[in-house]
Amino acid sequence: MLNFTVITIFPEMLESPLGHSILKKAQEKGLISVRTVDLRDYATDRHRTTDDSPYGGGQGMVMKPEPLVAAIEDARKTLANPRVVLLAPQGRLFTQEQAARLAQEKELVLICGRYEGIDERVKGFVDEELSIGDYTLSGGEPAAVVVIDAVTRLIPGVLGNVKSSQEESFADGLLEYPHYTRPAEYQGWKVPEVLLSGNHREIELWRRRESLKATLKKRPELLGTAELSDEDHKILEELKQEMDR
Repeated sequence: MLNFTVITIFPEMLESPLGHSILKKAQEKGLISVRTVDLRDYATDRHRTTDDSPYGGGQGMVMKPEPLVAAIEDARKTLANPRVVLLAPQGRLFTQEQAARLAQEKELVLICGRYEGIDERVKGFVDEELSIGDYTLSGGEPAAVVVIDAVTRLIPGVLGNVKSSQEESFADGLLEYPHYTRPAEYQGWKVPEVLLSGNHREIELWRRRESLKATLKKRPELLGTAELSDEDHKILEELKQEMDR
C-alpha cells in the first residue's frame, strides 16, 4: 500500500476527486490510503493564522514557516519513512518518469502551497519540489490530485488491465496512438481498415507508426528522450519526408 498525506488549508478540496472512479476503487481495494491534514491545526494563535505579509513589501501573502514545519515534523514522526514533496512552481517538472519513481515509495507527504508562496526556510525541511506545469494555480491542491492520480495508476492492481498504464501516452516517452470504437463509420469518418482486419501484428505496427506520427507532429521535443528502435528511426524518416511534401 502507498500512503499519501496531503497538508493543506483546504482539505475539503480533495474530497470529490478522491471519492470517485480509479482513486476511490484504489482506496477500497486497500492499494492506497489518503489522509488530509489541515494546516490550520498547527497554527498557534487563536485565529489559526497560516500566512503573513512578506518582508520587503510586495503583493499578496506568504505562508508562515511555523505551521508548515510543525506539520512536516509531525508527519515524519507519525509515518515510518515518508518522502516529503513540496508542490511549487519552481520545482522539477512532474512527468510520467517522476510518477513511476514516486510509485515505488511507501509513504508520500504532499505539501500544498497557497497565496504568493511559502517562506523559503520551509524548503529546508522537504525532500524535493515538484511542479505539474509552467502555469499559475490558486494553490497546490489541484497539483496534489494530479500527482496522486498519476502515481496511483502505476500501482499494480489499480487498473483492471495491467497493460493499460504501459500503453498510455508518455509511458515510453511517446504520445499514444489514436483510439476508435463502434460504429465503424460515423458521419463519413471511417475506422482505419487495419483495426478491423484482426491481424494483430499489422495492428501493432500501425499503432506504433501512429504513435510516432502524433509525437512528431504535436510534441517533437519528446523524440529526443524517447526509447526508439532502429525501425522507429526509419519510420520517423519516412514520416518527415511525407510531411515535407
